[in-house]
Amino acid sequence: MHAELYTDGIEEITVSGTIVRVDLVSLSPTERDANNAPKRVFSQRLIFSVESFANSVDVMQKALQGLVDAGVVRRNQPAQSHNGASGVRDALAHNTRSLNVSSNFR
Repeated sequence: MHAELYTDGIEEITVSGTIVRVDLVSLSPTERDANNAPKRVFSQRLIFSVESFANSVDVMQKALQGLVDAGVVRRNQPAQSHNGASGVRDALAHNTRSLNVSSNFR
């Protein structure tokens, strides 16, 4: 059996040269914020080369599009920046996609 990892989200992505570090967070079972909601606490870090990170983003975009197409997720419209250009979501949405993806999302 392979080890599995659950995360409640990504806290921070740091790019340093050709290395990308992605800090994963989990909701704390004991720590609470001012609103009594569980705090997001660092749990693990994923470390990628820039190339493998870009490929991973591509695979996740395909998975997200599959969820959108299935009606499981509804995407919000990206916010407009002050120069009229769309945000990062638009840039990712128009990304050329590779075939490195689960057959569930082709």
